[in-house]
Amino acid sequence: MTSLVAPSPNQSKMVGMGQVELARAPEKLGSILGSCVAICLYSQEAKTGIMAHVVMPNSQGAVSVPGKSVDTAVPYLLQLMAEAGVPQRQLVARIAGGASMFKMSQSTIQIGQANIHATTDLLAANRIPIVGRDLGGDKGRRIQFDMTTGQVKVEIIGSEPVVI
Repeated sequence: MTSLVAPSPNQSKMVGMGQVELARAPEKLGSILGSCVAICLYSQEAKTGIMAHVVMPNSQGAVSVPGKSVDTAVPYLLQLMAEAGVPQRQLVARIAGGASMFKMSQSTIQIGQANIHATTDLLAANRIPIVGRDLGGDKGRRIQFDMTTGQVKVEIIGSEPVVI
């Protein structure tokens, strides 16, 4: 659904699970993360960024929602940025999330850690430098991605906000 009311300069357009949003300065994108990871790509030159809120590391061949898994989201982000006129060589990444939200046995695969590993591996494979990260832990995060600066403000309950 498209909103008829644009967010105020201090508000963020929220990016939900599996969603991808592209924005330009002075816009901001926001998300609330648990075990999911936000992949934020940014071009300082174009003052343009894009965020994916990925839920799982691998689509296992099901590509119905390209922003849902790391393996489909990263190529999709690169494609959308190229279509917006932003060359890949200008891009840097900031990533956040990947918390272990549920206490499970040691042998259980931790989805947060799997999302982190898939994200860092695929960004490295595409030669996108990660210039900021706030990952892991056992608490959710609220983030705000600012297209004017490219910075991501990360808030964890009970902790001071950090900027990556």
